[in-house]
Order: sequence, then structure tokens, then C-alpha cells
Amino acid sequence: MIDWLQNHLIPCPFKALTGIDCPGCGFQRSVIALLQGDFSKSWHHYPPTIPLIILFVTAGITYRFPINKNPFIMKMLIIAVGNFVLISYLVKMLALVKH
Repeated sequence: MIDWLQNHLIPCPFKALTGIDCPGCGFQRSVIALLQGDFSKSWHHYPPTIPLIILFVTAGITYRFPINKNPFIMKMLIIAVGNFVLISYLVKMLALVKH
């Protein structure tokens, strides 16, 4: 299954058009590395993978089982993960400019 996933990655349309990585480039390879149990390689490909997975699972659970009517925790999680994605992208772009 993992070999099939590695050979069928969805190309990034933003990168195809501009030649620049988008804020999500590396997510697919990072998830594949997580499935293989290689956390270091996953972090190298795309650091926000684990926080995004936590966000997706939390959103799915709260959508399916509305435990709390107060969406404060979900909003804070979205803001935290969004900031992590943004900071990770900025660090990646600054590293490319230095080279």
C-alpha cells in the first residue's frame, strides 16, 4: 500500500504553475513517512503534519459527537495549527533564499 501511495502522489498545482512550494508541499510525503513509522523523516518533509492530523481528528470527533457547544477550544486549535503552518512555511522559504 505504501509503495502504491509513493507512486501516486498528487502533484501540487501551485508549484507546477509558479515553481515555488506552497504552504502544504511535503504533506503527502510526510504522511507516508509517518505510516512507515519514521517521525524524523516526516518532520523533515513537513513539520505541521502531526498538528494537522490532530486538528482533523479533533474536528471529525467534535462534528460527529458535539460534546461541547462552546467552540473556543476548536478555534484556538485552528489558530495554533494555522500559525504553525505559516511559521513553518516562512522558515522553509527563508532557508531557500539563503541558499
